[in-house]
Amino acid sequence: MKFTPTSLSTMVLLLAAGCSSTVASISPAKYDKMSCAELNSELGDTATDISRTAIARGKVANTSVPTWLLGGERVKTAVANRETAKIERLQQQQQAIGAARKQRCASAQ
Repeated sequence: MKFTPTSLSTMVLLLAAGCSSTVASISPAKYDKMSCAELNSELGDTATDISRTAIARGKVANTSVPTWLLGGERVKTAVANRETAKIERLQQQQQAIGAARKQRCASAQ
C-alpha cells in the first residue's frame, strides 16, 4: 500500500477521533496551596496547552477529507468539536488560576 499525503492525513484524522482528550477537573482548592511561582508556571502551561490545542483544531478543520471516505467529514467535525471543548475547559482552568494568582500574589495586580 502506498501512502500519499492525503491518505496519511486521513489516517491521522481517524486515529485522532478514537483518542479521548483528558483534562483534569478544575479544583480551586488545588490552586490555594500553590505558591506564586507555581501559579505563574501553571498559568503559562495552561496558555501553552490552549495554543497547542487550537493549532491542532485548526489543522483538523483544514484537513481535506476525500469524498470516497464515508463519514470522514463527520469524524473531522467530531474531532474539531472535541478540541473546542478542551479549549473551553482549559480557559476555565486558566481563569481559576488567574483568580487565585490575583488574590494571593502582589505582582499579579
